[in-house]
Amino acid sequence: MKRLQADGRRRTIANGHATRDKRGGEKRMVYLLGGWQSDFSANWSREGIGLADAFADTVRNGLAATALDADEIDTGHVGNFAAELFAGQGLLGGFFGLVDPAFDGLPTARHEAACASGSVAVLAASAEIDAGRYDLACVAGIEQMRNVPGRVAAQHLGAAAWAGYEYEDAEYVWPRAFSDLGDEYERRHGLKYEHLARIAEINFANAKRNPNAQTRGHVFSDASFTEEDEANPVIEGRIRKTDCGQVTDGAAVVFLASPKRAAEYAAKRGIPLDSLPRITGWGHRSAPIGYAAKIAASAGQDYVFPQVRRAILDARARAGVSGIAQIDAVETHDCFTTTEYMAIDHLGLTPPGQSWQAIEDGSIEIGGRLPVNPSGGLIGLGHPVGATGVRMLLDAHKQVTGGAGDYQVEGARRVQTLNIGGSATTTVSFIVEREAA
Repeated sequence: MKRLQADGRRRTIANGHATRDKRGGEKRMVYLLGGWQSDFSANWSREGIGLADAFADTVRNGLAATALDADEIDTGHVGNFAAELFAGQGLLGGFFGLVDPAFDGLPTARHEAACASGSVAVLAASAEIDAGRYDLACVAGIEQMRNVPGRVAAQHLGAAAWAGYEYEDAEYVWPRAFSDLGDEYERRHGLKYEHLARIAEINFANAKRNPNAQTRGHVFSDASFTEEDEANPVIEGRIRKTDCGQVTDGAAVVFLASPKRAAEYAAKRGIPLDSLPRITGWGHRSAPIGYAAKIAASAGQDYVFPQVRRAILDARARAGVSGIAQIDAVETHDCFTTTEYMAIDHLGLTPPGQSWQAIEDGSIEIGGRLPVNPSGGLIGLGHPVGATGVRMLLDAHKQVTGGAGDYQVEGARRVQTLNIGGSATTTVSFIVEREAA
């Protein structure tokens, strides 16, 4: 029996596989039937689209994309961070009732974990399926962020920091926090801006392959990826303009099914059950909300954010994945280039502090050893906060089914996601895989 340490409590996973639940029964595997994503370049307020309109449009398009009817859905979940601040709107579970009359009476819930809100919504829906409560779940993630000036958006997003206790002097809270992360890497291991710039350059290039990417039409010069202040101005500390994820209006939806419901879905379409992707592993860890407390806690340890590393390994252990060589692609959180720099070594692509090696040797590029953010990530594709975790899962589905188009990773059969809320206060990772053809 393999054991995972969890904050002083011990949890048992048989032979590294989550094949049995803690009561000894057979684990109810969760299948991923697909979904749909909005165009992240849209500006909803300019187009006269409200939050509820975008939600309904996304879910309807998701139902059409998966050939599901509204009356087949058993439960609905929404990932959203700050609709109350950006749009003055709460109780987003009620939006399901606006999609289709069949959703009247549907059990629904809204989930918040800052940038990890979408992934936490997926965890909740998966738990309901695992528990046998429901067989088919609709999980939508949504955020409207471009309806206010940039500085106001930054203030709203700062609510995921420890209000009143940290970054009170920062104009832009999250660029400052993740500049501090770069400073921490500088202190522990050394850090060159050219490596951060290369992360941005790769993600923007990947985004040009993605028809839903917010920056697919952006034009850059060579100086855009340098420390040249005019072409790439400083936002906070060491974070410059092209180091930043986007402020985005966007939504995504996925549909999760129990084995029984997935088998019915496959039979109706005349396809093998094994052709449907599955969520085979998950990791979910939290840490104190303040950035400084996290850094103090990791002093002298291998990883800057040990809880991020644990979430990654938890997901692999539950999926029966022994190491990074068994992963074909990653969709990771790159709210800033320093975040992806951290993710590279925490994923195990390099030893701790040596992320630059995977950047220099091309490992993270499409065609490399482990493509990271072939979609373009948060920097290139966009970052509607509450939708990001759901979008990552949808992109994992696209990759393992060969449906990613121009940003397809050849031969991808297993993808890991890594979604982070706040200064790594909440971390969620999933393993999505499909049987080899």
